[in-house]
Amino acid sequence: MREKTAEIQEIIHNVRRMYQGLNEYSRNVVRETKLTGPQLWALKILSSTSPLRVSDLARHMYLCPSTVCGILDRLEIKGLVKRSRSKRDRRVVEVDLSEVGKDVAAKAPEVAQAMLIKGLEILPDQQLNNVLAGTQQIVRILGADQLTPHPLHG
Repeated sequence: MREKTAEIQEIIHNVRRMYQGLNEYSRNVVRETKLTGPQLWALKILSSTSPLRVSDLARHMYLCPSTVCGILDRLEIKGLVKRSRSKRDRRVVEVDLSEVGKDVAAKAPEVAQAMLIKGLEILPDQQLNNVLAGTQQIVRILGADQLTPHPLHG
């Protein structure tokens, strides 16, 4: 029983560390860039692979296209991105950074989502499966398995 108590305590501490880390990182990003984490994440992706279709940007961000459209609306108002019709297919809207957006993306810190994805991508398959199983179990324990995931703000 003693050993299990120590493991449970460490899991609780780790969940708190993740939450605190994301919140602190989010505050720093907003203070430094005046952008939310998802807005900065979109800029960072576009800075390395633009122009992109909205659906492709959503896939890179692991978000649904309608959520990404809302993010892009706010970035467009700030003059950081521009949308245009594809020259090859007029039905397709492509997103690119404005010159100001390129400058902001170049100077801004890495976003928490990108750090998390990069770290997960390099894990061996077994470790990635262990992380997946562990996080799924925590979600089930918290009764959050029916919640729709929203973008991280960090």
